Amino acid sequence: MRKKSFLLAAGLLTAALTFSQTPHTLLWRISGKGITKPSYLFGTMHILCASDAKLTDSLKAAIAVCDEVYFEINLSDMSDMLNSMKYMKMNDSKTLSDLLKPDEYARVKEYFAKHSSLLPFSMLERFKPMLISGLIEEQGLDCQTTDGMELMIMQQLHTEPAKKPVNGLETASFQAGLFDSIPYEQQAKELINYIDSADENKAATRQLAELYIHQDIDSIGHLSDKDDPGMSGYMDLLLYNRNRKWARELDTLLPGKSLLIAVGAAHLPGKEGVIELLRREGYTVDPIKNQ
Repeated sequence: MRKKSFLLAAGLLTAALTFSQTPHTLLWRISGKGITKPSYLFGTMHILCASDAKLTDSLKAAIAVCDEVYFEINLSDMSDMLNSMKYMKMNDSKTLSDLLKPDEYARVKEYFAKHSSLLPFSMLERFKPMLISGLIEEQGLDCQTTDGMELMIMQQLHTEPAKKPVNGLETASFQAGLFDSIPYEQQAKELINYIDSADENKAATRQLAELYIHQDIDSIGHLSDKDDPGMSGYMDLLLYNRNRKWARELDTLLPGKSLLIAVGAAHLPGKEGVIELLRREGYTVDPIKNQ
């Protein structure tokens, strides 16, 4: 899952690329701790321009040899994703107009009148504001068609001669419910800040995509740590606690079979990232040249 606060300050891209120390790759091999077959960890980006959402030969090879694929959520479980729609809405029938001043609400409404969305504003205004911010962020890519790395992996799975099970480390309902722990008023304030800085944030989204294309997970991690001040108190909720939970769960899954674990790239790097957490569990996690 990607959160809105990946917004980058203009000019950070070059500096981040310069100081990155981790090998530039999104694909990692997990071995050791007595497991007989290696597993693979891959960092995804949920939405990219379609021309950039491509599987490398290295990733295709990992898909071919693995026994099972784990995403953040089970993309083959349509009932879970459909059920999660109710958790995208704010509790107590709240709407954006309850959270914003009239002029602020008018600015949000005007933004969506000028920018097309898959969902009508009458439906969106009941959504948790951070989810609305995420939809706006995806529009910042400025490409005619978009795709996501998870969906590309799903398509590749359909070409495999034998059907491989698909599973999730958490549910779509759980992900949508995370935002109930962040005050709606705070989320609405961040949404207004986002819209008022639309041009800067659009450039930031494109910069994030460039970092991903360069497979520079160190820089993605660095930039996610430089989060908006209003959201800085929620990094444990949105990122680190989930990483720890996943690492514990993977420790029970890895001995049994070869997995491909494909989660958002921001979950991989850093002291509290999945790579380091698996190493603390006793696994060897090595970079694979992803080309």
